[in-house]
Parts: sequence; C-alpha cells; structure tokens
Amino acid sequence: MVKLAKTEYPVTENIKNRWSARAFSEQHISQDTLNTLLEAASWAFSANNAQPWEFVYAHRGTPAFEAIWACLSGGNQPWCKQAATFVVCLTLNQFENGKANAWALHDLGAANATMMLQATSMSIYGHPMAGFDRQKVTELLQLDAEKHTPWVIMALGYLDSPETLVDPYKTRETTPRTRRAVSEISRPLHL
Repeated sequence: MVKLAKTEYPVTENIKNRWSARAFSEQHISQDTLNTLLEAASWAFSANNAQPWEFVYAHRGTPAFEAIWACLSGGNQPWCKQAATFVVCLTLNQFENGKANAWALHDLGAANATMMLQATSMSIYGHPMAGFDRQKVTELLQLDAEKHTPWVIMALGYLDSPETLVDPYKTRETTPRTRRAVSEISRPLHL
C-alpha cells in the first residue's frame, strides 16, 4: 500500500510517494542497497560542506539491531521490529577546527531527506523516530556527547500489508496523509 500525497502544486513522484511507513516485510536490505542510500545522503548540502553527519546502522537479525531496538520507546518497539535496518542519525557538533557547528542539525535533516528520497525511488520506506532513549544510544555507540548527538533512529524496509500491524499502528498506516496548505507555511515579504 503506497499512500500517494495529494498535492496542491506539482511535485516530483518521489516526494508524492515518500511517507513514514510502519508495516515492513521480511525482505532484507542488501549492504549494496544500503550503501546507495548512504551515498545519496552524503550528497546533501551542508554549511561549509562540512557534512556534519554520521550514520550508524544495523541489519535485522543481528545483536546490534536488537541493541538499537532496546533503546526505542515503548510506542515504537511494537511496529518496527520487522524493519530491515535501523540507522542512527547523528550530528557531528563541531567543525574540523573545533568550533561549534550551529548548522549541523539542519544539515543532518537535509541528508536524511536526501536519503529518504533515494530510498523511495528504490521502493524502500523509512520511518524516522525521535522516540528513543538518547542516553542509552550515546552509551551503546560510545559517543562523546560533546562531539556527537543522536537525533533520530530511522527504521528502513520494504512495505508489507497494514494488516500485519495491530491498532493503533494499523489505523495510522491506513489514514490518509495531510499537510498544511502552502499558504499556511509561507508568506511573501512586503517592504
């Protein structure tokens, strides 16, 4: 089931087709395919071309996958157990010269969006999750909290039927997508 966006203005098919799925099939994502998604992310724009992101991943069926899954909130754990891959998306909080990078979070968002558009073009869906224990992830990945910040964990996979889910996830999976109108999110500057 693909939830095609009904847009007010014409946008590319990858944008119309991208949505945060919860029902994932048992199909694995190959390492080459994941590398393609990571390559796409690497080409996102960033301040000073610093590329202030790092992606730590684990495939389903590995102890690393289970360790990341254990860091998720109770609201995310039930539906994402079937994801093919988890990707922890981190910012690198400093430029190479040691100065703070105030744009790192913005740039990670751009990289994540680029990765998701590439994934959509390959019939892979991603669901970014903010519901996780940041301290547990920081400890699991042995991060220096001043230098790295985990912001989202991305569940990636190929689609399955919403019938594989229990409520409330099944209902969320089948509810039509909506967005605020362009007129609500933008305004011209009049001088």
